[in-house]
Amino acid sequence: MILPTSCKKSFLDEEVINSHNTSDFQTALGLDGLVIGMYQSLKFHFNYTWAYTTTNYGVDEFTVGGDRTEQMFNSYDGNFNSLSGDIAAVWDNMYGNINSANIVIKNVPVYYDGANKNVRLGEGYFMRAFDYFKLVKQFGAVPLKLEPSETIQEEFTRSPTSDIYAQIIKDFTQAYDLLPAAPAETGRITKWAAAHFLAKAYLFRASEINNDWNSSTKTADLQNAVKYADLVINSGTYTLATNFSDLWNFTTVDGSNETNKEVILAAQFSNNITTQGRYGNQIHLYYPSVYQTLPGMVRDLAGGREFQRLRSTDYAVDVFDRVNDSRFWKSFKTRYVCNNPASAPKWTAATAPTPVQAGQVKFVGGEESVLYIVNNAGDTRYTAADVNSSNPLPTDIGRRKANMFVRYFSGQPQSYLNAHGNYGVSQFVALSKFMDGSRNLVASQFGQRDGILARLAETYLIAAEAYGRLGQFAQAIPYLNRVRDRAAYKDGENRESYVDGGISYKTNPATNATALSSYSDKNTYFESNNIPVATTNTLSSMHLNSEADIFNSSREFYDKIAAVSQADKFTAFILNERSRELMGELMRWEDLARTKTLVSRTAAFNLEAKPVDSKHYLRPIPQSFLDVVKSGGAALTPAQKQALQNPGW
Repeated sequence: MILPTSCKKSFLDEEVINSHNTSDFQTALGLDGLVIGMYQSLKFHFNYTWAYTTTNYGVDEFTVGGDRTEQMFNSYDGNFNSLSGDIAAVWDNMYGNINSANIVIKNVPVYYDGANKNVRLGEGYFMRAFDYFKLVKQFGAVPLKLEPSETIQEEFTRSPTSDIYAQIIKDFTQAYDLLPAAPAETGRITKWAAAHFLAKAYLFRASEINNDWNSSTKTADLQNAVKYADLVINSGTYTLATNFSDLWNFTTVDGSNETNKEVILAAQFSNNITTQGRYGNQIHLYYPSVYQTLPGMVRDLAGGREFQRLRSTDYAVDVFDRVNDSRFWKSFKTRYVCNNPASAPKWTAATAPTPVQAGQVKFVGGEESVLYIVNNAGDTRYTAADVNSSNPLPTDIGRRKANMFVRYFSGQPQSYLNAHGNYGVSQFVALSKFMDGSRNLVASQFGQRDGILARLAETYLIAAEAYGRLGQFAQAIPYLNRVRDRAAYKDGENRESYVDGGISYKTNPATNATALSSYSDKNTYFESNNIPVATTNTLSSMHLNSEADIFNSSREFYDKIAAVSQADKFTAFILNERSRELMGELMRWEDLARTKTLVSRTAAFNLEAKPVDSKHYLRPIPQSFLDVVKSGGAALTPAQKQALQNPGW
């Protein structure tokens, strides 16, 4: 199947052709087109609600915001079952693309002549492995199908998880051997992308979810995870972005941000509306909190469409050292500028002290209107009265804003599950990594920036985790420090500086040049931390000097998740470091499921999430599949369907 959807790179700028048949896949041209169709499938992982419901709901980092449309994926309640549409979408799309990969793998050796023969074959192996990897992470044992479907097939059995992983590793290895180190066309898969995912597959196979069968392969798998991660790290092809914010500084479609040397693999989106397809990249919709209804504000391109689906938890905020770790302030949005002066509050001498004079407007367009104070419990600077916009306290006028959200009021105890301050389900400090001001309308859901599927920072963390799981904690330290040192503030760095992809509104032809923008190039670092000025580097606070810095840390929530042994503490630390580096990047549920920490960590940090041990480490097999599968030519009985279903579902 060739999917006529959008992408920007030269090899994806194909003419949309509506009529094909399977004989086309017996020619080099047809096989080239089929491979392009497989590349389009990478965009599925950013297209719609399944992107976040199956990866970032029901975890420690995020819970449900003001829009509860998909809450069942967070709560694990009775509405989350084998009928869930997003579950079926993942299943159907992975198998659809696997069939394309099977055709490529079967036909390229027979029908493809030319210099790209090995490359096309390698792309086929990569895509089959990539899609089966997604399936095994979500569902465990699944049907293993390695031949194309040329007729209707109705009888399938599930292969053991061990067999699925063996095939994934075999296919990724084939892809690594066949793919080029530097492809001729930007956006195509490299051998290093295959190595990254091969390292990740080895790590997953060695994780706790497979402990009932992986003992014979675990040590070798962890060694191989290091081996292939090192091949990527030492390839000379990729480097960590100089500044963590460079990864999210999306200034224009197809701009320099999208060729950052840290990115190993990305789904390619573009502003080509003729091949846009149904969705575009929609991840920008789900994380922002509501701003358009606040006094002085109106929705705009820079601020985005705020679907308020994923509300950051207290864990998501407190897992960072927010004084020394720049990643928090480069991942979350804490300021908005007034872009609707007509609705802004007006303070006069009757309601505000000097220097505000009678009749003077306190908030006007271009001044800050929304401020999120990300403070800790014990901060005595703010009370509920301080944030009442109609009656600000005279002593607090200097730090008043039209809309002020304070995480902890004076006297409130620290809590990870109960409300505090005046954050709420619709107003919370929001992840801003995926903001996209390039959309052609304020109301448009069609994001146009690429979707990152793999980057070098995760490769370092894969190697670090593998070493830690081998008990070689000292060897993990240099890998962790490459990521943590980058996150430290540099000498003279402006800690108030902020950027997100909303800034692409400035190069967007759809931008109204006379309209005010909500975009702010500052964060609330100083207001939140109550620090007057800071100009020296924070490297010493971020750098790990030995494994003792891991095991003796007081910042890793060891007590809350009952981590006592060194092995458990290291797992907790690496999961926390993955949060700090990869927060919200559509991996978290799979990480907590594979380490079997989902139940303990949601109990500690997500009030609504109630996963059941042994059941919710896997998704249910979709009912739409069970209802059409046959055995011996007959539809499955209820008992046969239950036998084919995952435990507990």
